[in-house]
Amino acid sequence: MVFIKNDMKKIVLLMAMAATMLPAVVTMAAGDKGDIVMTNPLNLSYKFETRDPVHRTAADPVIVLYHDKYFLFSSHAAGYSYSDNLRDWNHIFSKMPLVKEWAPAVMVYDDYIYYMGFGNKRIFRSNDPINDKWEEVTGTELPDKGDPDFFVDNDGRTYYLWGCSAGGPMQGLEFDPKTFKPLTEVHDLMPYNGERLGWEVPGDHNEKVGSKGWNEGVSMVHDGDYYYFFYATPGTEFITYCSGAYVGKSPLGPFEPMTGSPFAIRPAGFFTGGGHGHPFTDRYGNHWYVASLIIGAREHYERRIGIFPAYYADGYAHTIMEDFDKPFVVPNRKVDFSRESIVLDMNVLSTKKSMTASSTAGDMIPSKASDDDIRTWWSAKTGNSGEWLQMDLGKPMNVEAVEVCFADEGFKSYRFDTNIPTYKYIVEGSSDGKTWHTVLDRQNNAKDQIYELYVLPKADKVRYLRVTNKTTFAVGQFSVSDLRVFGHMKGKAPKAVTGFVAERGADRRRITMSWKEQKDAIGYTVRWGATEERLDHSAQVYTTSVDYGFFDRDQTYYVAIQPFNEVGKGKMSKVIKIE
Repeated sequence: MVFIKNDMKKIVLLMAMAATMLPAVVTMAAGDKGDIVMTNPLNLSYKFETRDPVHRTAADPVIVLYHDKYFLFSSHAAGYSYSDNLRDWNHIFSKMPLVKEWAPAVMVYDDYIYYMGFGNKRIFRSNDPINDKWEEVTGTELPDKGDPDFFVDNDGRTYYLWGCSAGGPMQGLEFDPKTFKPLTEVHDLMPYNGERLGWEVPGDHNEKVGSKGWNEGVSMVHDGDYYYFFYATPGTEFITYCSGAYVGKSPLGPFEPMTGSPFAIRPAGFFTGGGHGHPFTDRYGNHWYVASLIIGAREHYERRIGIFPAYYADGYAHTIMEDFDKPFVVPNRKVDFSRESIVLDMNVLSTKKSMTASSTAGDMIPSKASDDDIRTWWSAKTGNSGEWLQMDLGKPMNVEAVEVCFADEGFKSYRFDTNIPTYKYIVEGSSDGKTWHTVLDRQNNAKDQIYELYVLPKADKVRYLRVTNKTTFAVGQFSVSDLRVFGHMKGKAPKAVTGFVAERGADRRRITMSWKEQKDAIGYTVRWGATEERLDHSAQVYTTSVDYGFFDRDQTYYVAIQPFNEVGKGKMSKVIKIE
């Protein structure tokens, strides 16, 4: 494998495919100046719902490129957002009636953006979305369906797809893009198939055997000779929420389950999910997938949004979710995502580190801000200026980036409120816990955002980091779901895991894996795929066994385990074939 380093060590790491058996991989180096560096979830102004319990949410996203700007639409957003670079988003509170609906269908056609909402026949269009100028399209005859989607084929022909039910089929038809009248009969494109496809079985662990999962959120891509049909399953409230895939040679079928499906899945890690999203292409022709990520802590429909590279290869499609909770570079050229990674050469330094705080509310203890789990959080007793959270890295480390993820504990905000509490804070560093210097000063922040990543101009060698509240909330407490720290630590990556065992259960949709604890490892990356060369899927865990039920009953699998620590990833185990 080929590794090329520059002076700043901002080398793009090999990800899931590179960690397997590929003989050579080309890496992409990131420049020092002008890079657009970001991470997931997106740092949006996530809107609060209009009901209790108070919580932010955004889901069912669609991104389109229009007039060289990216436009992001999602459920219940009270509007939409636009960006020049996929990292920095500006929200528009729209007066267009349908922005209050769930699961929008959006397409760019004939120099307009078209918009349709869940279960609503009305369609609006705009050629000036930044100024929120929309007009209704009259005379349309498309049916009002759940989770609608527009698909524009490479030849300009347009299709209307939908599906949102437990056990029902996904369906579609071709329509006239000028009149929005159907040109074909309704086609059944994909049946419910949970008896074979484990990822369609509901439950956080696909354990609700005998129940039917909720299939929804369809979309499609035409690449080469193949049409890839994506759908979300088994339910937006489960950590196993993912995007399954079927493949065919025609936009209206027939389709067959894609070997190597799901298209997007992340069942464990800082965040989970990968369901109900939408493929899009950036201005350089790179393929991406924008997906719903699961929070589900305060309310089971509590979700966030992330973007991930994707690629298509002769009937196989894959969304790369591994490591995309770390800093990565938005490319400014065409990239082969199947062979190049855009993730920066940084490791997570903050996992399970010792935490202290100015105060603690109930069971929201400081250690929950270093457990690398977006669904848990620390909260101070108050929202007063001066409340603080401190991390001890254990020894001085080269910190290159810091992300503060806030948690909104005790807030009483709702979607259409104009006075949203704004986080104002500072992050300080210290080598001894006594003398402190400012790492990040956000005392004058005026933007509603809760996932701010800050990349330091140069590495800062510190042992302690402290985030301090610099405002006083009228309602609510200062709270942090995770203080995430990225950078480098000298030493050795963990040795290969031993005692790795994997076997299929009596229910062939389930595979159990176990291994011996590796003393130098912080955690483990479980890998699986349809071939030995494509162990593309992964889950980041801190246990020594897993029992997963999201497999295809009729497919052979290959599985492996790889340890990691703050230095990096260790050698991968032997690959086990599961017939």
